Amino acid sequence: MTHKIGFIGLGAMGLPMLENLARQANFDLRAFDTSDTPFARLAEHPEWGKSLTRADAMNDMADRDIVILMLPNSAITNRVVLGSDGTKGLADILSDGSKIIDMGSSDPLETRKLNTTLEARGIYLVDAPVSGAVARAATGKLAIMFGGNDDALGDVRPVLETMGSDLFAVGLTGDAHAMKALNNYVYAAGLLAMSEALCIAEQQGLSLDHFVDVLNASSGRNVATDTKAKQFILPETYDAGFLMRLQAKDLRIADMLGRDAGVPATLLDLCTSRWKEAEAAQPDADNTAIHKYIKTLAAESRTKEEKSA
Repeated sequence: MTHKIGFIGLGAMGLPMLENLARQANFDLRAFDTSDTPFARLAEHPEWGKSLTRADAMNDMADRDIVILMLPNSAITNRVVLGSDGTKGLADILSDGSKIIDMGSSDPLETRKLNTTLEARGIYLVDAPVSGAVARAATGKLAIMFGGNDDALGDVRPVLETMGSDLFAVGLTGDAHAMKALNNYVYAAGLLAMSEALCIAEQQGLSLDHFVDVLNASSGRNVATDTKAKQFILPETYDAGFLMRLQAKDLRIADMLGRDAGVPATLLDLCTSRWKEAEAAQPDADNTAIHKYIKTLAAESRTKEEKSA
């Protein structure tokens, strides 16, 4: 059986995810993005012009059984799905029984509202955010959590399996987006703690290489110490592939969920505040540049102390 699949959003994550889909023999793919840049790369794909083509407009998605969205936030997702300024969205274009898979890190409360609207129009919504950054997107080894109606998940799972190696069916539509935001909070807390500890260690004259080795062999180990410290932070390249502003957005979502749940999450509040500051200072930086921001704060603090001494 051939699945007719649309893909909207060919950014740093979306493009390699689409390329993995295009390697499958039973997928007829049509891709849309407002930028021409990703299509220059797709033109080199073996399936370009055959099972992989470009959609010139949203209406070109009308015959798709499944449409995948890899978009930055809920506001953009809602415009694509519901339309705006008199233009039709996917909800107006797709047939009854079609499925939309939102693989971005959307606001789960907005996802649940959107699901209610789409259900009334006979369209299924599955939220399926990913974890693993660009490197794992390129190899099809992402972790994907997904939630939705059982009637939708049967067709959706084989599609997700081409992009991810670790799949988790987590519940209803919106549940996966909630888990993704909370997961990214836990990651951010570890990254922030490590960045502060590295700055302290540096000022104490400690070997940072040895310190990271100690962390990774001890109770301080986390995904940031293991996959970000020596790879992107100590060399000060700060290019792990996940933007500061996206990390800040996910923290705002997690913080909102905490407040909605009535949980006094002090550390979550602190992380959200710190990333908000860092985002304002360097919005286009990689999330690992939180270390650079902490170093800047530390240098400014030492300068003030020296002046007041």
